[in-house]
Amino acid sequence: MMDEGTELSVTIAQIVQKLKGSNLHSQLERQAKECLQRPEIQLEDLKEDVKEFLKKSGWETKLQNAVYRELNVLPPPSHPEAPAEHIKEPLAYMRKAQGSWEKRILKSLNSMCTELSIPLARKRPGNEQKELLNKWNEMGTDEPDLSHFRPVYAPKDFLEVLINLRNPNYDSSDQPSSKSHWGLIQVPLKVKDIPELRESFAELGLNSGQLGIDDTTQVPADMFESEHAGIGRKVLIEQDSAAAEQYIRQGCPNELRAELWALILNATNEPEDILYYEQLKSGVLHHDLLVDNLIYKDVKLTASNDDYYFVFEDYLYQVLLCFSRDTVVLEHFNYNSATPPKSYIQGKLGLEDYAVVYPPNGVIPFHGFSMYVAPLCFLYNEPSKLYTVFREMYVRYFFRLHSISSFSSGIVSLCLQFESLLQTHLPQLFYHLREIGAQPLRIAFKWMVRAFSGYLATDQLLLLWDRVLGYNSLEILAVLAAAVFAFRAQNLMEVTSLAAAEAVLADLSTLKVMPLLQIFLFATIM
Repeated sequence: MMDEGTELSVTIAQIVQKLKGSNLHSQLERQAKECLQRPEIQLEDLKEDVKEFLKKSGWETKLQNAVYRELNVLPPPSHPEAPAEHIKEPLAYMRKAQGSWEKRILKSLNSMCTELSIPLARKRPGNEQKELLNKWNEMGTDEPDLSHFRPVYAPKDFLEVLINLRNPNYDSSDQPSSKSHWGLIQVPLKVKDIPELRESFAELGLNSGQLGIDDTTQVPADMFESEHAGIGRKVLIEQDSAAAEQYIRQGCPNELRAELWALILNATNEPEDILYYEQLKSGVLHHDLLVDNLIYKDVKLTASNDDYYFVFEDYLYQVLLCFSRDTVVLEHFNYNSATPPKSYIQGKLGLEDYAVVYPPNGVIPFHGFSMYVAPLCFLYNEPSKLYTVFREMYVRYFFRLHSISSFSSGIVSLCLQFESLLQTHLPQLFYHLREIGAQPLRIAFKWMVRAFSGYLATDQLLLLWDRVLGYNSLEILAVLAAAVFAFRAQNLMEVTSLAAAEAVLADLSTLKVMPLLQIFLFATIM
């Protein structure tokens, strides 16, 4: 273990190293050089004068936001001599399970490639490039034959892998039978109980105003909503990511949400961001990838059939096709338990010198992947801005929902958190469902793996994602999943099969997220 001072030094060194090569660093240098020409800059107080100039001109705040962003994504500091794989995931059995899962996904992709005689990548002929460019804003009207393509995997396949996870050094028979875990996840990870969750989500308490509750009750709207919106506008003027994160814990007014989310994520839309997006678009136009068909197929199977999201079909193609080419996404593998898949140049199979990451961003889309983007289309109508916000949401949060890790916001911990909450607070319901072969996690897993996208009404989903961003944690997803079961407990106690239980929980579109969360967390009798 490192002491606090060493930990801080390591973190500072990591952030400095990361920001040194950034666009912000070169902009700060340029601004500092330009300010030397100003008459108020004195040679004897040069350092302090330059710092004061950068503060007054807003560059200090931009630097603070960039540092805050890095602090939010960096893994906890580890020993300087710790191997890279330990930083990605400290538990060996988790790393092994993730590695096996990746091999399965790659095998599925390669077998599809062989069966259909389609290369993983090919250069588009000139006429095809022109055709794609002409229909870039109406790709949804194109109907390629996707009948032979299948999703590489679906959430239920991933769940089976998680159910089979075991720590070889842990013997569950040592535990007293009354404390045994009834659920499907059988790994010993620490998850929070209700008192700890109440502490973590203190701002959701019954005594705090909440958008999603106080703006829908009979009290005059201006008593909470307008005051909260006024504070939100001040936060935007200050342009402080940390303040925005704190503010959004009580929900975000619709008119401020797009700007506040972008501020929290430090997702900019400067000319260089727009140019980068155009370069990714050019990559799509020049090369056709096998995963493009998986993206088309997924959008057709999910968002295109959704009453809320079908209108955004073209946006989804644009964002996801560009995302698959974006090598900046590879950086998140430094703190992701997963490893980007590799393929080999034709005729060079097995030769590491000829191995390339495939797809270029290292992420193979699965069934439902497009639903991570769909809700953001309600907030951003400019493709480049939509793209940068989605990419930041993915590398901060969404990747954790489809990789095997021991992280507290990872999907394994979320599953265990959900089952523990249900077993502790609704033991009769849990036992009943288990006895009839309707393990609760088999129903709730698909909600959590998609962060509830496609299951809740969009206004409710955005209120939920406000809290994900506000607390910089996905734990709220497990709490909501348990709260949904608690809300429908009476009906669920009467079902006698998995199909009947699924029917009771088939439609979540009428649920109100914030009352459910508040009642479950703060009105549950301990």
